[in-house]
Amino acid sequence: MTNETRLAFEHPEARAAAMSDVPLDRISLREHIVEVEIGAFQAERGVTQRLSFNVAVEVSPLPPDLDDDVDRILSYDRVTEAIAHELAAERLNLLETLAERIADRILLEPQAERVFLRIEKLDRGSGRLGVEVVRSKVQAAAAAAADAPRPRVVFLDNAGIQSTMLRGWIETLKADGAPLILSVGPHGLAQPEAATPEAQRRISLLAAEQNAWALAALAGGCEVVATRTELDWAMKNGQTCVWAPSKLVLDAGEGIQPPPAGPVERAAWLAKQFNARELVIAGAEAPAGTAARVLTLEEAGL
Repeated sequence: MTNETRLAFEHPEARAAAMSDVPLDRISLREHIVEVEIGAFQAERGVTQRLSFNVAVEVSPLPPDLDDDVDRILSYDRVTEAIAHELAAERLNLLETLAERIADRILLEPQAERVFLRIEKLDRGSGRLGVEVVRSKVQAAAAAAADAPRPRVVFLDNAGIQSTMLRGWIETLKADGAPLILSVGPHGLAQPEAATPEAQRRISLLAAEQNAWALAALAGGCEVVATRTELDWAMKNGQTCVWAPSKLVLDAGEGIQPPPAGPVERAAWLAKQFNARELVIAGAEAPAGTAARVLTLEEAGL
């Protein structure tokens, strides 16, 4: 306990040394500062704040024929690239989520065996607010072995939503037991015209969410869900859900696979995010280059 207390505020490299049963080489990154938008509070939206990253990575032994070849080692650049990739992928609320994703990405490197990672907010209050995680390649392999649910994502146009055959069609889609996520575009009513593209984008997303609620009410047995956590829970518990897109779309980063504006393209984006087993498009055309099962409403029985 004394040793753990002493190490609590040391660099992750010190903790790595204390926890190593079999001595391994380590590479480390100290005080890597990045400005990013992150946080669950409203005051943290629309502004950037500094994050400090301290990382220690235990690595497997170097090959005897290394020959001073930088391409055969886990370089510092790979660590900073892992941080940059996860920061660009999506706006996050929690440091805990960011730490998990960075650690998992570093562990994809062949030489990485265990990661010690500390992330701290430097601009929230008078001190440093942070989290620290330890993840090993064994843990990462076990997590990957537990297959995440692969949903069927279905885009339905407005005419299909109003079909009297809607409930029966949804039951048919559920017949094989695959998790089902329904996606819709904006309702057909006139939308307010905004002075800026961003405001118009949010109005369109809200119109899609209103349509999602309308579909859930008509279909019966569906829940409207907005967050990745809700979607994960719904899939794992057999709950058919209708996607309210604002949360995931507005939180998504612009650097890695940003969500498109069109409703059908957005459904295809969602399918890719969740590694869907199938994308079904009923009553609309598939975006160029998208693998999907495209049905007219007549073919769908709607």
